Amino acid sequence: MVTFFELMHDFQWLSLYLLGFFTLIILFFQWFFFSRVAFRKIKTGKDEDRQQPVSVVICAKNEYENLKKNLPAVLEQDYPEFEVVLVNDFSEDDSYFLLKSFQEKYSHFKVVNLRDNVNFFAGKKLALAVGIKSAKYDTVLLTDADCAPVSKNWISSVCSGFDDSAEIVLGYGGYRKLPGILNSLIRFDTLTIAIQYMGFAMAGFPYMGVGRNLAYKRALFYRQGGFASHYKISSGDDDLFINKAATSKNTRVALDPDSFTISEPKRNFTSWFKQKKRHLSTGTYYRPGNKLALGLLTLSSTLFYPALVLFIIFNTQPSLPLYIGGGLVLIKVFSQMLLYYYAGKKLGEKKLFLYSPLFDMIFAFLNPVFAISNLFYRKNTWK
Repeated sequence: MVTFFELMHDFQWLSLYLLGFFTLIILFFQWFFFSRVAFRKIKTGKDEDRQQPVSVVICAKNEYENLKKNLPAVLEQDYPEFEVVLVNDFSEDDSYFLLKSFQEKYSHFKVVNLRDNVNFFAGKKLALAVGIKSAKYDTVLLTDADCAPVSKNWISSVCSGFDDSAEIVLGYGGYRKLPGILNSLIRFDTLTIAIQYMGFAMAGFPYMGVGRNLAYKRALFYRQGGFASHYKISSGDDDLFINKAATSKNTRVALDPDSFTISEPKRNFTSWFKQKKRHLSTGTYYRPGNKLALGLLTLSSTLFYPALVLFIIFNTQPSLPLYIGGGLVLIKVFSQMLLYYYAGKKLGEKKLFLYSPLFDMIFAFLNPVFAISNLFYRKNTWK
């Protein structure tokens, strides 16, 4: 008969194996993928020989205040030849008159007004497709009306990532730093997502980009059939297109601080919750290999904490499993903080690494909540 102490001994080792399994998976992703963002040498400066003409494409719907604040920073970029194409998608505010005044001031500013509210595409994909079609240059650089480049060298910095074989450059779009825990969570989440999609792309497995800061060739857009394969999905004009079009050979990443954009974050949890749900809803349409890898990472990051609780329950006394498990947890936490320190430093978020263990635990709870809520409620919106 198995005694109580023998059973406890078995549970000690089983809980260690479970904790170790999830820890090792997380460490693999951290050092095979995410370390590339943390430790890659940043390419800076202008490559004037590769400065091809660029069309910046922006879509806007009732964005008067954002356009008034952010458009000048886009229109006044230090770049030899570029245009800005703004698609005004049936706005009902005073955007039309504001854009008309900008047109009178900037000769390289083109406005396309969509006057009929007939959109067989979900979300803003029709407006974006019209903007890309209206662009006169082959290189298109996308951003949003609520985004502003952090530098006058934004265009040159992002587009310096193009070379003879590159057709896509993935940029970073951060959020403005404001007081409060919600703002810190939003910026941590944005940093985490960037470390993931940039790290995967650097390893040769690109799967997404963000429409706040994304460049690709117009010829690639047409060759892939634009957004036709996912036109009924409200979001995904950025990540689903990249998921379909990006390869290890045609995708690059921009890490120069001049290449970043900055946006205003959501100010309340409800708005952010809806935004997160919308973004996560596109993941089910990713390529099978991407879904498998991201699912394994998410599952391991979530189940690490229940496994840690079980490990603590069954290892209350000093023992070899306790020392091994404790060492693994310390390695995981140290590794995470180290990567967030160096990656955050590159992406303009120097201090978030201090909170990374706590925020990682919070998102281990929140991400399943976001995912489950999407199973019961989905709604198409423009943004």
